[in-house]
Amino acid sequence: MVALDGSLDIAIAAPVRRRRLGIIMWLALAWLTITLAAAVLADLLPLQSPTDMDMLSRRMAPDMEHLLGTDGLGRDMLSRVVFGARTSLTVGLVSALIGLCLGGAIGMLAGYFRGRFESATMGAMDVLLAFPPLVLALAITAYLGVSVFNLTMTIGFLSIPPFARVARAATLSLARRDFVTAARALGATHRRILVRELLPNVSLPLLAFFLIAVAVTIVVEGALSLLGLGVPPPLASWGSMIGEGRESLEIAPWLAFIPAGVMFLTVLSFNFVGDRLRALTDPRPGAL
Repeated sequence: MVALDGSLDIAIAAPVRRRRLGIIMWLALAWLTITLAAAVLADLLPLQSPTDMDMLSRRMAPDMEHLLGTDGLGRDMLSRVVFGARTSLTVGLVSALIGLCLGGAIGMLAGYFRGRFESATMGAMDVLLAFPPLVLALAITAYLGVSVFNLTMTIGFLSIPPFARVARAATLSLARRDFVTAARALGATHRRILVRELLPNVSLPLLAFFLIAVAVTIVVEGALSLLGLGVPPPLASWGSMIGEGRESLEIAPWLAFIPAGVMFLTVLSFNFVGDRLRALTDPRPGAL
């Protein structure tokens, strides 16, 4: 009877757990959808200008006219959060996309051809990974100058080695599978095997890692903007808004807490969706 009760408890608990994970997943997807839609449609939304200053309305608390208040220069916080989402998400998505395309291609070629090519390419990736990424990003950005393009290219360059390692690991596990051996026995070229056989299977773990990489790059962009090496003013990004609000924590804490909270929810959502996608695409029984 005790065993029966225990089994019933397990059977009842499992669906509840799955239901909770499903709810969190839908909430994360809903938040990302709203954030991306607001960033894309920012120019069409009924928002005030994110750059217009009103020195008589500095550091106003949230009210009906300014739903999230105003910053230290009298600019509308809601408008700056929305337009800051465009900047932060653009840097995060484009940087991760650069790493996905270049790093994924390098990793697949290294895992498929092996030999000296693998040793040379992965050795170069290991050299890049040996440098602290934030310190290297600070040095490159300081040398190239502060701009959205330079910031995106810098973070994209630093994201190549992690993608290359993920793609290489996935390719190594697939290159000796029966379907690849059969394609090679039928006379398929290396290009066909890479594009038609390996790429569809490698793309799933790369997509899961891409979502996590977007979250990481948003945090890196925020850290660089917080240090004054991010997007140049008067452009808004979540990191620069946190940096601007840091000086007013005692009298107007919402200036830093609002963009920090939006960044936190966005990064958490990307991490959760990426982790769930990785778990669903992991072939190991323990990951199911």
